[in-house]
Parts: sequence; C-alpha cells; structure tokens
Amino acid sequence: MFDLYIKNAKTVTEEPIEIGIKNGKIVAVEKKLQVKDAKKTIDLNHQSYLSAGWIDGHTHCYEEMNLYYDSPDTIGYTKGVTSVIDAGSTGADNIAEFYALASQAKTNVFALVNISKTGIVHQNELADLTNIQEKKVSEVIKNYPDFIVGIKARMSKTVIGDNGIRPLELAKLIQEKNQSIPLMVHVGSAPPDLKTILSIMDKGDVLTHCYNGKLNGILNENGKIHDFVWDAYQKGIRFDIGHGTDSFNFAVAEQAKRENLICHIVSTDIYHRNREDGPVYNFSTMIEKMLFLGYALSDIIPMVTTNPAKAFQLKSKGIIEIGYDADITIFDVEDKEKILVDSNGKTRKTTQVITPIYTIIRGNDYRVGVEEDGLLQEI
Repeated sequence: MFDLYIKNAKTVTEEPIEIGIKNGKIVAVEKKLQVKDAKKTIDLNHQSYLSAGWIDGHTHCYEEMNLYYDSPDTIGYTKGVTSVIDAGSTGADNIAEFYALASQAKTNVFALVNISKTGIVHQNELADLTNIQEKKVSEVIKNYPDFIVGIKARMSKTVIGDNGIRPLELAKLIQEKNQSIPLMVHVGSAPPDLKTILSIMDKGDVLTHCYNGKLNGILNENGKIHDFVWDAYQKGIRFDIGHGTDSFNFAVAEQAKRENLICHIVSTDIYHRNREDGPVYNFSTMIEKMLFLGYALSDIIPMVTTNPAKAFQLKSKGIIEIGYDADITIFDVEDKEKILVDSNGKTRKTTQVITPIYTIIRGNDYRVGVEEDGLLQEI
C-alpha cells in the first residue's frame, strides 16, 4: 500500500506519469500504475504537470536577521517550492540559531554559510578581514553536515570595502580545507571586476546574479558577451540567476539567450521586501520570466530541480526516480496575460502564468492556496 498515490499527471514533455510514495520516498514511477490501495490519492485528471520538487538555490530566510530575511515556509512550500537554500545570511557566529529555527519549517531548508563570521548583519561584512576565520567556518561545516551545503562570498564594492579580491582568495582556501565544498560568489558593482572574480573561480563554483544589468556584468560595451565570460562558462563555472531586487535585467537575459549562454540555475534571491513589493514576488514568477524569454518548460525544470541539486550536492533530491525523496511540485500553466518586471523597472507582457497547486515534501502533501493561520494545511 502506498502512503500517497499520484495518478493521471503529466511531465513537462507531456508524457503521462504516476507515482507511488511510501515513508517519504518515491517507491514507484510509471506511465500507469496498477494500484489497489493507497492511504491518499491525488487524481490530476491529465490536466496538471508534475516535476521534482522546485529548489530555490538563492534565498534569504533566517527570520532573525535585520537586513535580508523571510520565513522559509512563506517562500517555500506555500509557493510550490520544496527546498530553499539560504545564501549566506548567517556566518559561523549565528548559523546555529538559524539551524534551530529552520528545523521547525515544513519546507526543506539548507544554508550556505557566509565566509564572514557575522553573516549579513551589516552590508559590508567582508570589509574587515578579521571576520573571515577559516577555523570557525570549518567547525560549523563539520557540526551541521546535513544543513550547510556550501559557502558564500559576496564580492561587490559595498561588501568588501578596500579589500579587493582578497575575500574571494580566502573563500577558495576555506573551500579547499573543506573537501571542495560548493562555493557561491555574488557579483555586483566593481571593484573587484568580474574578469578577476571569474579568473579565481573554478569548475563547479556558482556565479550568482549572472544576468544583472550593471556595468560589471557579462556584456561588453558593444552589448555582446565578454570573451572572458565565455571562457568561464566553458570552464564549467555554474551560472545562477539570483534575481533579487537589483540583479536581473531583461535585456541582458535576452542577449544571453540569443548568444546561447544559458544559465544553469534559476533562483530568486528572495526576501520579505522583494517578495512583498516586487520585482521577485515568488518562485513561479521567475519561471514565468524564463518562459517569456523563450525557454521551454523542459529547459526550465532542470534549472530548478536537477541542476541546483547537483550544484549543492543534494543527493536525494531533484529527480523523479525510485529511492529519491518524495519532494514533488504539481502545477498548472495557464493562458493569461501578466506584466513582468525586472530589477531595473523594465517590463514585459507574458501570456503564460504558472500556478502551483500541490507541494509534496517528504511525502507530506499540501494544497497550495488552502490556508490555515496564514500557512497551508496538510491534506
């Protein structure tokens, strides 16, 4: 007997799919299952899409911070997202408190520990190099192996002060000391310049904010992608959108699509302000922007499932296969008009809207939009 049986669903390539779940794991996957009994059944009547659970690889969801913060469940399972990765809100000094709070969420919560021991308590956490203490970072990585999935270095002028590229060099040393743990690097306004940042990064490292519209971005003065950006891309550096308040520009994303420099990971960089006031709002809106840019659902879904799972070594997530965690997102694609806004206030009109209808996390199913005390009911 299955704990949960999902029937008459379809994949993003329009293939029929049915899934059996038991003890929080996927135990059966077929186009059509022969099921005699299940504790719960969700019949999608061949109308809704099913994918591995959406993973938002760049969020800020430690509620006790004072700059960038939100609730994991507000941006997570209530929006179709099964896993959120907090991208460096906390450092070695405060990640224990974050872990304790995150453990209470229904959404899967993971963290990139900031290389600054303070995390983002102040905007310039890497201006003081004494905040970067390898032994402290290594200790918390060892203490929270199922929670900390990487390290984060924010390399823009408002963060690093007069320290140039040195914080990134120290991040690479920390990475080396910790079995090549995944590294995410934030890029913003120079210094340091993007070319120098990419020259230090290695295959598998994640560059976030890859489609920002700043002068220190991926496009040259002629509006084409820099040769050094292509070199980094071909070297195997992973490109992540990390939309955020100030880091996604339609024109840059459109040019990247024309030149076929395709991001590996789609993420939001969401926190309460850009969720409430835009331009991020929620994860579905990010997928809508990718659809508008001309990507097919079959292109996008790996960017929000398989690719972030690989980048951050979430070994039991990101794929619909027997033995994997029963983290699943069920959603509709509706023909509706909607105005999309980028981080620079530029708009585009889309005709496809994404509506998540079920979030399933470790076999627990939640109907999106069915609320109780502000959050979704388990059904």
